Amino acid sequence: MDLLWLAVSTIVIGVFGCVAWFWGSNWILDAIYPPRGPNAGDNIRRANVIRPWLFLGPAILFLSLYLVYPVIGSFWASLHNASGSQFVGADNYVWLLGDAKFWESMRNNLFWLLVVPALSTLFGLLAAQLTDRIKWGSIGKSLIFMPMAISFVGAGVIWKFIYEYREEGESQIGLLNAIVTSLGGDPQVWLNLIPWNNFFLMIVLVWIQTGFAMVILSAALRGIPEETIEAAILDGASPMQVFFKIKVPQIMGTIAVVWTTITITVLKVFDIVFVMTNGQYGTQVLANYMYDWAFRANDAGRGSAIVIVLMLLVTPIMIWNIVNLRKEAR
Repeated sequence: MDLLWLAVSTIVIGVFGCVAWFWGSNWILDAIYPPRGPNAGDNIRRANVIRPWLFLGPAILFLSLYLVYPVIGSFWASLHNASGSQFVGADNYVWLLGDAKFWESMRNNLFWLLVVPALSTLFGLLAAQLTDRIKWGSIGKSLIFMPMAISFVGAGVIWKFIYEYREEGESQIGLLNAIVTSLGGDPQVWLNLIPWNNFFLMIVLVWIQTGFAMVILSAALRGIPEETIEAAILDGASPMQVFFKIKVPQIMGTIAVVWTTITITVLKVFDIVFVMTNGQYGTQVLANYMYDWAFRANDAGRGSAIVIVLMLLVTPIMIWNIVNLRKEAR
C-alpha cells in the first residue's frame, strides 16, 4: 500500500504541479506585459515571444538534467580510472581496442543490426498487407501486436522457457525441445549452440518488433492513393506487381523510418541478452558488456567508455531518422 500511495501522490503532485506552473507563469507574464493599456500591442508581441518558452522550459530543463548532463558526465568518467580518482586520458579507449570481448560485442551487435531490422520490417510489411486483405485482419493485427505490450525482460523469460533444456530421459518442459523429442530427435541446449544462439536471441526481438513495424506500415499502406492502385490493375498488373512496384515504392520513406527506429532499439539491446544468456556462450553485446564493467566490476571508467562508443554508434542513425521524419512532415 505504501508503494501505491507513493505512486498516486507522485501522479497527483505531478499533474497539479504542471497546471500550477503553466497557470502561474502565464499569470506572471500577463502581469509584466499586460494585454491592455496604451502599450498593449507591444506587450502582446513580447509576451508571445516569451510564452512558448514557458511551456518548453521545464522540458528543456529535465532533458538537460537527464540526457545532456549524463552524456557529459559519462565522457568525463571515461577519461578516469575505475574509481574516478585519477585522470587516465584515452587509456580506457585504448584498452577497448585491444579487448577481445569488446570486439565480440561489436561483431554481435553488427549481426543483430543485419538480421533484426530486416526481418522485423519484412514480417511487419507482410503482416500489414495480408491482414488488410482478410476479414479477421483486426484480430490478426491484435495478436501480432500483442508482444509489444510485453517488456523485454518478460519476453526473455517466456522465450527462455521455450528454449529450456532438460537432460535426456527427463520430461522436456521447453516447447522447442518437446517438439524435437516428439519427432524422434535429441534435445539441444539451444542457448549454448555457438553461433546459432545469437540467432535464437534475435528471434525474440523480431517477435516483439514485428508488431510495431506492422502498425506503422499498415497506416502507410492505407494512405496510398487508390487511383494509382486502380490504374495499375487496369493496366494488367498482378497483385504481386501492385505490391512490389506500386505500393512499396510509395511507402519507402516510412519503411526507412521503421528500419532505423528498430536499428536504434537493436543497438541498445540489453534486457533479452541479460535475461537469457547474460552475454555468455559468445552472445555478448555492447549494452550488456557495459553493465558488466560498470556495475559488476565497479569500473566506472571502462563502463563509461563503452557507453560513449554505444552513443556514437546510435547518434548518426538518430539524426538520419529525424531528418527523414522532417522531410515526410513537409
